[in-house]
Amino acid sequence: MAVAVPPAIDAFLETATPEAWLDAACDRLPEMLLDHANCELKAASTALGFLYRYPDRAALAQRMSRLAREELRHFEQVRSIMNDMEIPFERLSASRYAGRLREAVRPEEPWKLLDLLLIGALIEARSCERFARIAPRLPDKLGRFYSGLLASEARHFEHYIAFAKSECGVGDEEIEARLDELKAIESALIADPDPEFRFHSGLPLN
Repeated sequence: MAVAVPPAIDAFLETATPEAWLDAACDRLPEMLLDHANCELKAASTALGFLYRYPDRAALAQRMSRLAREELRHFEQVRSIMNDMEIPFERLSASRYAGRLREAVRPEEPWKLLDLLLIGALIEARSCERFARIAPRLPDKLGRFYSGLLASEARHFEHYIAFAKSECGVGDEEIEARLDELKAIESALIADPDPEFRFHSGLPLN
């Protein structure tokens, strides 16, 4: 099964997922699926967070409401696969990846909203890239499921970028400069050794 990373995602990310992470993911499917389920749940919570924090922004609120429902549907799908594989679900704490990116968010507006949207774009882009690269290595049913997630993750990425440009009142040059800073953080998190294996972790140490 040939699956390609969408060109827009490939061009957006500075660092490709290391082969060592892909090898580890294939060897640690229960751990990957458990964290993937947690990631979908957290993605829905993030979308709802925009609704609570910025309810006056109608277009943003409507899109995030739909996104939250879609992320919850993905969560249900991953849980179903886990049930079929007899993998128990448990809540996991935030990964190093998500935690470090969140630490970079500036507290003042409109920079806070801008950073949250750009980080959302980065996370969705990385998820899309990993789905594409891991899918051909997985058992057929699971590989087809991951391939089927590509379009939605790419669409979520595009929505986050579009809202960063339309909702923050910040010029394109400033957005690009900030995006370069956040990309550098994200790239290091993907390329550097990581003591914990997660869906968005870096080079596995064990």
